[in-house]
Amino acid sequence: MDEKFRCLVVDDESNCRENLQMLLEEFCPEVTVIGLAQNGQEAREIIENESPDIVFLDIMMPGEDGFKLLKTLDNRNFALVFTTAHNEYALRAIKESAVDYLEKPININELKEAVQRAISRLGNREAKASAGGNIEHMLRELANHHSVEKTAIPTRDGLAIVKNNEIIHLEADESYTTIYLTEGRKYLSSKTIKVYEDHLNPNMFFRTHKSHIINMAHHLKEFSRSDGNVAIMSNNAAVPISRRKLTPFLEKISTF
Repeated sequence: MDEKFRCLVVDDESNCRENLQMLLEEFCPEVTVIGLAQNGQEAREIIENESPDIVFLDIMMPGEDGFKLLKTLDNRNFALVFTTAHNEYALRAIKESAVDYLEKPININELKEAVQRAISRLGNREAKASAGGNIEHMLRELANHHSVEKTAIPTRDGLAIVKNNEIIHLEADESYTTIYLTEGRKYLSSKTIKVYEDHLNPNMFFRTHKSHIINMAHHLKEFSRSDGNVAIMSNNAAVPISRRKLTPFLEKISTF
């Protein structure tokens, strides 16, 4: 049998470390786990002494998080897969040249795919051309993950829970925000539009104006210059795009 690829699992939670080790051993016969680390210092020592092929690295760890650990490594000669329960760190993970990004709880099929991509990267360590395609893949996967996420909207009677892919656009009115949804639904929220901007996935939503956010990934129909610069949404609303936001808006359209 061919020699297996050697993996290191780094996570401050013992159940997460052991669960990932179990999944790798049961569903990924191409790899073997050569170490478990609960913090950055342990991970650094194993990386320096054992030179693992693949490192599964938790992002959020007390003291020294995954990003800080990477900055201390002089030679990153391994394929990197981030694991985290906090999906807002995905874009930083991409910038760190991870081959993949897994959200907890880890899906078995996604884990198997991540291992295969890591092995492909290891077989072509010096080929930089694959990096662009990998980033595109991660952005698509990230958008898919977020497409089923939900947002809680405070109402007079409690909370309305809506799927993010059902949100068409948001409009600010002083300290309130109107949220327009599919099927003609809408809610008036007492939260400011900035609160929603910070919460919503930037690969799906875009703030076109100080008073407007649109769902570009699912509900943008067209861009029109006929009455100024406006985004035409799936509910036929014409949402203004400020002059300052026009260039990044057009750049973002080109990525879809």
